[in-house]
Amino acid sequence: MMNKAYYLFFGLLLFSKGSIGQTNTNFIAAPYLQIGYQPAPGTMELMWHSADSSTNWDVEVKAVGAANWSKAGKPELTRVAVANVNTHFVYRTLLTNLPTGNSFSYRVLKNKKQVFTAQGKAPKRKDQAFRFLAFGDIGAGTPSAKLLAKQAHIANPDLVVVPGDIVYERGLISEYRTNFWPVYNADTVSNEGAPLMRTVPFVAALGNHDGDTRDLNSFPDALAYYSFWDQPLNGLPAVEGGPIVPAIKATPENRKAFETAAGKAYPVMGNFSFDYGNVHWTFIDSDTYVDWTDNSLRKWLTDDLLAAKDAAWRIVVFHHPGFSSSIDHFEQQQMRLLSPLMEAGKVDVVLNGHVHNYQRSFPLTFQPEKKGTLLVGGKDNKTIRGRVVPGKWTLDKAFDGHTQTKPNGIIYLVTGAGGQELYNEEQEHDTDSWQKFTFKYIAHTHSFTVADVDGNKITFRQVAEDGKELDTFSITK
Repeated sequence: MMNKAYYLFFGLLLFSKGSIGQTNTNFIAAPYLQIGYQPAPGTMELMWHSADSSTNWDVEVKAVGAANWSKAGKPELTRVAVANVNTHFVYRTLLTNLPTGNSFSYRVLKNKKQVFTAQGKAPKRKDQAFRFLAFGDIGAGTPSAKLLAKQAHIANPDLVVVPGDIVYERGLISEYRTNFWPVYNADTVSNEGAPLMRTVPFVAALGNHDGDTRDLNSFPDALAYYSFWDQPLNGLPAVEGGPIVPAIKATPENRKAFETAAGKAYPVMGNFSFDYGNVHWTFIDSDTYVDWTDNSLRKWLTDDLLAAKDAAWRIVVFHHPGFSSSIDHFEQQQMRLLSPLMEAGKVDVVLNGHVHNYQRSFPLTFQPEKKGTLLVGGKDNKTIRGRVVPGKWTLDKAFDGHTQTKPNGIIYLVTGAGGQELYNEEQEHDTDSWQKFTFKYIAHTHSFTVADVDGNKITFRQVAEDGKELDTFSITK
């Protein structure tokens, strides 16, 4: 049963006079929270979008229940002046001295007049329990996506994790405005969405619908991921045309406009890591254009996991699942190549999207046979489709997540039923069509993952758009 404090918190968010973002003409995108380029205890980034660059903006913060407001740093702005979209500005300011692990209030002032206020959750300390949600393939603007946003708000998370395909179909600025901000940063809780992003930070991996469109002459407002997200910049240095980042097609004018809007986030923000609570998180760009046979990429991942010695848990997030029973995208197995590195790095759980359903593997270890077979196709017979990676897996079938909760191997979760059309519903009851590593397969409804991290225990639940529980299990150390 939910306690009275939660209902009070829920009510404040629902009826706060400051929950005016999407209907407030002061903003193109209402204020939303991010972990920032350099996450640190007691800090978060606050971002918003406006058409006005001449406004005197201020942000003030206080702990819930405190009497006095303190002023945050002066907001910085980035100019977004790409073709097909009216010029606007992305503002960001660093919120510091937040009450770690507790709620805080913040307000935005325009020319000294309050135009927005909300309540946020500061990052948790290592010794504090916390709840995160995970769901991929979310920014479709469908009725199911909107209902999931409502259910996600009701679940009352501290952090939301998006394993790719943030917005459909091409990761455009225009698509964020129709399919994303109104749903995940809505003004009120309804069947149309919820005020999630102004309350807790979302952290997102690149999906193919976020990163594949690189023709900025045809789609100049593509790659909006790099302009709209403030996430760590500690990934492997990348250059266009290398093993991580494909080349952009753009006139000098379109390239300059994109690079100005993206700022220092491009191209390094495709891969990054950070600590939240007692979890070390590693986010990876798993798209088919990335060559994860490259030694420099593999070394970066190895070193990142090795450095996470103080974390109780290690969770890796990327879009394309290496282990999936779905017929759709079955050939895209390229991320299996990283299994031995993740096993050596003591990864506990991998979160994926891309396949629009929910799947849970047995705890498993996997040894690839060499580098697999690269698949190419398309009209030019040069488009990389994926990589088939055969090999040998070992399954821990003694683990049941209830009486036996210490897994021997990594648990791979596909949580891609975040709102886009569902995949392969016919396979749900056709267990003969499942791969031997699959323990649970649910494709008849959209859903998201809820995880409660409490010291040396994590309890996972899969929740449907109607709020029903579809699966649950725990892991312990």
